[in-house]
Amino acid sequence: MARGARRSAWTGAGVAVAVLTGAGWTRGSLDAGDVAAAVLAVAVGGLIGGLRRSPVVAPPESTAAERHSIAEALLANIPDPVILVDRRSVVIEVNPAARALLPTLKLRHPLSFALRAPEILDGIEEVLRTGQPLKTLYATRVPTERAFEVQIGALPMPDGPMGGQPNVVLFLRDLTSARRLEAMRVDFVANASHELRTPLASLLGFIETLQGPARADAPARERFLGIMKTQALRMTRLIDDLLSLSRIELREHVAPTQDVDLGQIVRQMVDTQGPLARDRGVALAVSAPDAPYPILGDRDELLRVVENLVENAVKYGGGGTVTIALGRETPANPRKPRIVLEVRDEGPGIAPEHIPRLTERFYRVDVASSRAQGGTGLGLAIVKHIVNRHRGRLVIESAPGKGTSVRALLPEHGSETLH
Repeated sequence: MARGARRSAWTGAGVAVAVLTGAGWTRGSLDAGDVAAAVLAVAVGGLIGGLRRSPVVAPPESTAAERHSIAEALLANIPDPVILVDRRSVVIEVNPAARALLPTLKLRHPLSFALRAPEILDGIEEVLRTGQPLKTLYATRVPTERAFEVQIGALPMPDGPMGGQPNVVLFLRDLTSARRLEAMRVDFVANASHELRTPLASLLGFIETLQGPARADAPARERFLGIMKTQALRMTRLIDDLLSLSRIELREHVAPTQDVDLGQIVRQMVDTQGPLARDRGVALAVSAPDAPYPILGDRDELLRVVENLVENAVKYGGGGTVTIALGRETPANPRKPRIVLEVRDEGPGIAPEHIPRLTERFYRVDVASSRAQGGTGLGLAIVKHIVNRHRGRLVIESAPGKGTSVRALLPEHGSETLH
């Protein structure tokens, strides 16, 4: 191996060891991001080091150009932002992900012009002073809120014009999705605990009353027992919905294979929901041509989709007519025909700011009204996950005073998956 190539390889390897040591190699707790940063260090260190001309043997210009193109291709295909700066924190190289995150980032300009983060700029100085890699956090709020873990490491340049002084590589790992999932998990536990605690507190209070002051009060006992039954049924529905949601999520990655006629499911569920609609003064109207609507699906799950959508429209649609429509829709690609299930009501509608959150667990536009109607706040979350498992899409459209329309777009049997 030529001296310059060996030196380039040791440059990248040295940075990799430094990154792994700082990330947790010594404690045996590396994660995927640490390994990615180490691989990046090897690649950037080796390739950029290889671009430096050796004082002994100068590589042909074609070889240097080829290595430069390889380095650029490698950086371009790294999905996380990567920034290389010199000892003055002037930007030497960036990849497209970094440019997308920081549009004002420019080569041969100080990093502080585009990244006003004291913890990162101070971290670069510390890495240059100590030679040890470090991690810090960086968050953005505009245009959207995002969080990154920034791994900063020294990148030795033995053949550089500054006499072997190191540059610094910054690797930004996006933590936004992980933090959102963690927040959702915490909110889910808190909401589930709250939803169960409320009816349990009611039951305990009524039981104490029946055992004490209302022991011999027959009318009060009958009234309290009715309320206790309602609260117990509410807890039962909540637990059933939680279990259903858990089962659906476990199988969400496995597409159903059963041949199902969605038209039969809709007609069956309309007959089932008829008594509830009549009790609430709501008329159910079915708009579906008499034809088969074949899809690959799970019959029980599709029944749950239609049941939840129709029940929501009946309970919260404010009376009038609820229309259940079935039809076919051909998108731009005719090889991907899809069947559209739509449930429309003539209710008060929903404000735009609530629509993106309607499929979140326990999210309610009107908490008091939902609980009074016996809702658990999980119906649309269940619908969304079932539609996802069937490789379809859920579209919710509404405006105040104009009712609400919920559409499930499902691939017709034999068509390709919807995207």
